Parts: sequence; C-alpha cells; structure tokens
Amino acid sequence: MAVRGTRAAPAGVAERSRPGTGARAVRFIHQIWRPVALLALLFVVWWVVTAAEWVEPYLVASPGDAFDTILAKPEYFWDNTLVTLWETIAGFLLAILIGVLGAVFMVYSPTVERTFYPLLLFAQVIPKIAIAPLFIVWFGTGLTPKIIVAVLMAFFPVVISMVTGLKSIDPEMLQLASTMGAGPVSTFVKIRLPASLPHLFSGLKVGVTLAVTGAVVGEFVGANEGLGFVIQQANGNFDTPTLFAGLIIMSALGLLLFAVVEVIEALVLPWHASRRIDAATTSM
Repeated sequence: MAVRGTRAAPAGVAERSRPGTGARAVRFIHQIWRPVALLALLFVVWWVVTAAEWVEPYLVASPGDAFDTILAKPEYFWDNTLVTLWETIAGFLLAILIGVLGAVFMVYSPTVERTFYPLLLFAQVIPKIAIAPLFIVWFGTGLTPKIIVAVLMAFFPVVISMVTGLKSIDPEMLQLASTMGAGPVSTFVKIRLPASLPHLFSGLKVGVTLAVTGAVVGEFVGANEGLGFVIQQANGNFDTPTLFAGLIIMSALGLLLFAVVEVIEALVLPWHASRRIDAATTSM
C-alpha cells in the first residue's frame, strides 16, 4: 500500500503568515496610542493649570509660552541641542564598546568578573553629579568631561545586560557545539552573541536615555553650550519659559534616541518572539 505524502501548504499561506506593512502599522499604532494619549492628557492638565493661574507663571510656564520661546529662538535651541546630541551619541557608543568588551571578558574569565564586578557596583552607586566637577578640573570645560559622564551613566546597564545575555545560554547547547568541533570564537559568534542580543538591546534602550542625562549633568557643572547650559542659564535668570523649553527638547531627544534603538532592534532581531506579529495578536 502506497504511503501518501503530506501535501505542501499553498504558497499564499506562507505569504499571509508574514506580517505585512498594514499589520505592522496596526501593531505600531496599538503599541503607541496609550502613551501618546497619556502624554496628550498631561499636556492638557499642564495647560489647564497654567491657564487657570493656579500657579504663578514664574513657577510653571504655560505650554504656549514654552513653545513660543522655541519658535522665537530656533537657531539658539538647535545649536545647543546638536551639542548635547553629539555628547550623548559619543558617550553612548563608547559605553557600548567598553560595556560589551567588559562583559565578554567577565563571562570568559571568572577572575576578571570577581575582580571588577564589585568595582562596577561601587562606581554605579556614586552620584555622577558629585564627580562631574572633577572631570571639569581634569579635562576643562570642553566636550570631553560631558562625554565621560555620559559613558559612566550608560555603561552600567549595557555591561549588566550583556553579561546576563552571554550567561543565558543553555549549557547543553554549548556542550553540543563543543562536541561538533566548534571552537570558542565560532561558539561566541554563532551561539552566544545572537542569544545575548535581546538582553543587550534591553540595556541599550535604558543606556541611551541615561546617556542624555549624563551629558546634561556634565553641562550643568560647567559648560557654555548645550541643553544643560540652556537650562542652567534660564534657571539663573528666572526665565521659566526657556527652562521648560529646554526640558521639553531634552525629553524629546531622549525619546527620539530610544526610538532609534528600538528601530535598530527590530531590524537586527526580526526573529525574536517579541517581534512576531502573531505573538502579539494571539494574546489579545
């Protein structure tokens, strides 16, 4: 008796199982409408509080005054935003490089991990604004101290997430790779590194926002340009609209960089469970 083979699935079924552009757009809207609605609600509350004069204008500027200030001095805010953006990106990229390399050394060398891990925890609990003046004394008021503070702020979540990712590999998979003749480099490139990327991107999304904070903190201590300088100068002059304008731009910058990391994660990790459209729709 002949054994019937299983019929192949129609070609259209495989194509329909892939999330199309419309499905991705629906998923994107489904993910962002709640935070967007909350943000809009906060702006409405802010506007109501200031319009009703429940607080003095010199304490809380209205949204209209803040945005009018931005529109009145676009070049001023643009130039200072670019300075903070450059400091943030430079510090963030250095934090990625140092954090990933440090995590690899700690995972592959227990001696290095036992030696440096407690020092990392000790360095993390030190308030960065307390040591930022030292960098101003050592390196001057240029970009270098701000980049260093950004590195210190972003480094910890990067290295911790990378260590966690590299250690999350199933030992049986590592034994199987060794049995099949894979060397340490091949095992790292083909097994450890891909498996650690979801954890790494979680740390990167935290680290990029902290890098913005670090750059601004460095500008608070000593600078003549940047968003931190704008906020500090406005605070000294009791210029509340400019102060709130600087805070809005700084927050927008952090959200923008977070979104960039999110997009890169979606491009690098399309295979991850969190990126599958069916994983999101089946839970609804």
